[in-house]
Amino acid sequence: MFERFTTDARNTVTGAVTEARRAGAATVTEEHLLLSLLELGALDRLGVDRAGLAADLAAARRRGGMSRADEEALAGLGIDLTEIVSRIEEAHGEGALAAPAPRRRTLRGSLRSALGRAEPDDRAGNHHVPFTQGSKKVLEQSLRIALGRKDNHIGTLHLLLALLSRPGTVSEVLTDHGITYATAETTLAA
Repeated sequence: MFERFTTDARNTVTGAVTEARRAGAATVTEEHLLLSLLELGALDRLGVDRAGLAADLAAARRRGGMSRADEEALAGLGIDLTEIVSRIEEAHGEGALAAPAPRRRTLRGSLRSALGRAEPDDRAGNHHVPFTQGSKKVLEQSLRIALGRKDNHIGTLHLLLALLSRPGTVSEVLTDHGITYATAETTLAA
């Protein structure tokens, strides 16, 4: 599948890994793919406010990644998500729900520790950061979209359309900024 990726699409995927490492995340998520698209300027033709979009993603992360639909569902049960977030932040500090999950300790790391050997210096970011199921689904969906459009390649347009086709926080934030599947397809495919 990756042989079909354009240089920009490959840069988006590697950029997503970089975004995850920069954030200290244990995995590469759909959000990292979107942030990488933003960083590469793939959404500039859509007139995206990069800072505003990044701020809205951070706000969603602060809510623990809950989408507006999740928040409305909880409200229907009488649960106020804003109140829960503020109580958690009172007890554990601001952004407690947004903090990345700690990196899992590997068997190799455990053995090195037991033998009294220091972990190798990883400031260069050489550790493997796996993709979440959701981000893998985005990559698979980008292939399906490319095939459906009868394109011979997978480009940043296909990655963006795949992000927009999946329910969740990323597509919700994009839609809030006026980027829908239809607008992305007509503006970027031209």
